[in-house]
Amino acid sequence: MKMKHLPALALALAGTAYGWGMRGHAVVNRLALQSLPEDGPIFLRVHEEWIAARARVPDTWRQPSEPFLKIIEDPNHGWFKEQFAFLKQIPRSRYEFVLALYDEYLRIKDKDPARARLTNVRWTGTLPYAAMENYERLKSGMRIYRAQQSAGQETRYTELDLAFYTGWLGHYIADGAQPMHDSIHHDGWRGPNPKGYTRDGSIHVRFESSFVDLMGVEAEDLLPRVGPPQLLADPFDAILQHLDHSAARVEEVYRLDKQGAFTGKSNEAAKELVSSQLAAAGQLLRDLLYTAWIESSRPGPARSLPDPSSPSSPGYNPAAGSAPAPKP
Repeated sequence: MKMKHLPALALALAGTAYGWGMRGHAVVNRLALQSLPEDGPIFLRVHEEWIAARARVPDTWRQPSEPFLKIIEDPNHGWFKEQFAFLKQIPRSRYEFVLALYDEYLRIKDKDPARARLTNVRWTGTLPYAAMENYERLKSGMRIYRAQQSAGQETRYTELDLAFYTGWLGHYIADGAQPMHDSIHHDGWRGPNPKGYTRDGSIHVRFESSFVDLMGVEAEDLLPRVGPPQLLADPFDAILQHLDHSAARVEEVYRLDKQGAFTGKSNEAAKELVSSQLAAAGQLLRDLLYTAWIESSRPGPARSLPDPSSPSSPGYNPAAGSAPAPKP
């Protein structure tokens, strides 16, 4: 299925340098749907065009004209690992993560003010939390869909909700597959630079948009790279592993750029990097959809489950007003 041009969305995003560009994001969403197993939420395939078109909507929420939205949304697109290397374990709560960053800021603000200025959610990112929040929107919505089906009720509006959540979640998973979204080197190499990598921020769009468009990659091209569906034991851990894998490839992007690999479409190493990362994102998005679908078939939320907002919940932190999410 060939890419559709979306001029209105492209115009709205003109001049931005966000994750992958329209083609890469749409490919990830299409790939997830096309690789769903027959016991997965295959009703979503009917909405493939809509889901692909929603692929970059979260980037339209990052404009200065909507400052409240920009403030909350900007961090959701990155995960700059070097900035929070002090954390021995990633908290299973967005608010616990924010508090941990602030504690570190207070600890270093006098002795290392330059690093302290970047020890906050905008310059560390909150991508895995945004992804998990949308995964749980999907799981909750799929439970409603199943109940409506069982009762013989209309499901089309719930399907549209789920299609939108899929496109929304797909955006963050695709961003996480772009190595520069997982490093402080997101818009040019920062700090010591013995290998002479570019400090020009244009590398970001040169790799994720210009080169991907030159490749002309389609979801069908990447289907052979996608493995069998996995029921994820812990979606949060799976997302963190995805981000770690991508972060490990950031220097590869800079090395290829230094060789001029992104100026034409013939460099095999550059094409392999793009293809493998997009395929990894499509596979993880597919597995998140599949896991949410299977989990939604289980009995409804048990009243015995701890309420993270209750002060009596294990691990409750009054500074956060909640307890972290438990491990499955």
